[in-house]
Amino acid sequence: MAERDSMAEHAHFDPDTYDEVVSAEVPAYQRLQDAVVQATLGRTARRVLDLGSGTGVTAQRIASHHPGVHLVGLDEDEAMLERARGALPDADFRVGRLEDALPTGPFDTVVSALAVHHLDSRHKADLFVRVARLLSPGGRFVLGDLIVPDDPGDVVTPISDEHDQPGTLHEQLTWLADAGFVAHAAWVERDLAVMVGDLP
Repeated sequence: MAERDSMAEHAHFDPDTYDEVVSAEVPAYQRLQDAVVQATLGRTARRVLDLGSGTGVTAQRIASHHPGVHLVGLDEDEAMLERARGALPDADFRVGRLEDALPTGPFDTVVSALAVHHLDSRHKADLFVRVARLLSPGGRFVLGDLIVPDDPGDVVTPISDEHDQPGTLHEQLTWLADAGFVAHAAWVERDLAVMVGDLP
């Protein structure tokens, strides 16, 4: 387990290996990404914020399904964002932490894939409130991430105690509701989930 944890930590910082290692360590990674994009379809998505952009995998999928979208991406790792900029030169990728001030809205949609689980409970709940403030009326927040499943046997993704702090699905849906969202789980597979929050 220690070896796999170190791989995950290495992948977090190395844009050359990140996508390959995450795909190997998160069995349903591609299905998670598909479910995140699916949750954005059928809605207005002219201006989208991607939280925890990494190498731009989620942003690329969003752009391919929403032609003409203006994408803003946020990540704390400049090297990862350099890779994202190479893939999406028209997007606006910025260095920043999820705990700090977010890019100025309004946005039609905010998405995040495999980033928010790095925050502790207090910072997750606070982020959800700040995301709600960024969205236009009727806007949507799509969160695809690790969860703590009800059945311990459903834990299949290796995590690092130092870097990873997933919450339960119930906790996160509750925090979304507390932030003003009408929230539901759009997709769940073992220790992964896509949660959707809609503003009235």
